[in-house]
Amino acid sequence: MLRIWKKFLLPYWKKVLLVVVLQAVQVSFTLYLPNMNAHIIDDGVAKGDTNFIWREGSMMLLFSGLQLVVSILATYFGAKVAFLMSKDVRKALFYKVQDFSAREMSSFGAPTLITRTTNDITQVQMVTMFMLTLIIASPIMFVGGIIMSLEQDVVLSGVIAATLPVILIVMVAFVLKATPYFKRMQKKTDRMNEVLREQIMGVRVVRAFTREKTERSKFLKVNDDFYNLTLSTGRLMSLLFPAFMLIINVSILAIMWFGGIRVSNGEMEIGAITAFITYMMYIMMSVLMSSMIFMFLPRAQVSAKRISAVLKTKITVENKKETRHIENPRGVVTFESVEFRYSGATEPVLSNISFTAMPGKTTAIIGSTGSGKSSLIRLIPRLFDATGGTVKFDGVDVRELDIDELNSYISIIPQKSFLFSGTLADNLRFGKADATEEEMWEALEIAQSAQFVRDKANEEHTDDGEEFNPLNIQVAQGGTNFSGGQRQRLAIARAIIRKPKVFQFDDSFSALDYATDHNLRGALKNITQESTVIIVAQRISTIRHADLILVMDNGQIVGQGTHEELLEACETYREIVNSQLSAEEVMK
Repeated sequence: MLRIWKKFLLPYWKKVLLVVVLQAVQVSFTLYLPNMNAHIIDDGVAKGDTNFIWREGSMMLLFSGLQLVVSILATYFGAKVAFLMSKDVRKALFYKVQDFSAREMSSFGAPTLITRTTNDITQVQMVTMFMLTLIIASPIMFVGGIIMSLEQDVVLSGVIAATLPVILIVMVAFVLKATPYFKRMQKKTDRMNEVLREQIMGVRVVRAFTREKTERSKFLKVNDDFYNLTLSTGRLMSLLFPAFMLIINVSILAIMWFGGIRVSNGEMEIGAITAFITYMMYIMMSVLMSSMIFMFLPRAQVSAKRISAVLKTKITVENKKETRHIENPRGVVTFESVEFRYSGATEPVLSNISFTAMPGKTTAIIGSTGSGKSSLIRLIPRLFDATGGTVKFDGVDVRELDIDELNSYISIIPQKSFLFSGTLADNLRFGKADATEEEMWEALEIAQSAQFVRDKANEEHTDDGEEFNPLNIQVAQGGTNFSGGQRQRLAIARAIIRKPKVFQFDDSFSALDYATDHNLRGALKNITQESTVIIVAQRISTIRHADLILVMDNGQIVGQGTHEELLEACETYREIVNSQLSAEEVMK
């Protein structure tokens, strides 16, 4: 928590100082009011001096008004600083996650990153706001209340001295008991988000296998676990306030009892007792306000540690201090004895990978599931860094290039295409921010998407009465209002519009029928004549005309060459071809 405050709250130290001053002024007014009330009772009401009552009462009203205004200002600026801090933390967290490589993303997981960016920051923000609006005033009120009560009567102050240790013991016991609950609560929140995300994103799979009851039971268990933990925490919290009120009421009763004796003995005045009771309330309330902070502090500390864990994460793929620049990029991709293994793995995923992909040529990669195809192409845009050997772009080690510059030369089309919420034009402009409508339609035509885009626009806007631009059709989050094949073609259009030096198709034709696949590959030839094309595919029909085919097996290249050469020399390739023979015959 201190690390978060030091980094994100310290820049607003002037505003924090203003809050401290306002809180001090507010508490000063608050502490002075009971003293004025005591004078009104003792010197005005008891003596029947109406003028004194009016005069002191008017001053008391003025002070009360000033106290109210200062209190509002202190609360406003305290809340503003807390919100500014949380905004900065959220921004820093988001920027950090954006720089994560695939390795860091997989180590945390999307559900917990979402929780840390939302719920955890909210917890820190809430405690910070309480700290600025309550905890600053509490010690001032605590010390001031003791001083003012001593001024009223030193002997009677013994009641306060006897009460404070009891309150402190209760508060410490609560904090020690509550901290484990709050730690478990954050983990339960992560788990609930994980289950929700899986079930929402996989709803079609759940329905396809009629697993609704199983998934509901799974969610109900997680929900019940979270409810039971929250209930246990709530029960613990519900005991704190009644315990404090019991101590306060017993203390007030003791003050009235012993104070009454002292008044009857002429050692105190009635107004002093009323002021003393008020100061006693102030002292106890300041401790209660502090306890509220400590009530939320354990959970906020857990949240702060989780936030710090993300912010302190060492990014494994980052720019060097000095990077190289390529003047006239061509798109030559070279692998030289490349090895790659995941962190903690005993065996490499890739080993001894060597090949060169040239501009104007198509390099295809094929192999069984788990052979390392996707891992291989992820090394080119530095989603991961090779753990051995060298991956080069135009003869330069990709680790020596600026990541943004490197990625500006590459268009990646993953197997699981993702579209963003917004319009179709917004999604296409992810590839090129200043793309014109002509460029977008050209990309859609090449990606075999133009017709279904027009058809979808006509279906959704037949009754509008006005001409509608199909590029403005709305895309749901993730592109769920399009089929899998349509999403793949739109993702390809998004990559085409960029006109990159390297196209990476990671099994990007898997959801297309054979005819669309054939037409799309034919249309791509015209725009990839000066680009390097790297295709990962399962279908022989997709890659049989490639200039270079790499056959992967168990993380190694077991064959490379043209389709005809591999049929002659590579047994693994022949097995793949024979398993797809019927599909090949259909394409002939």
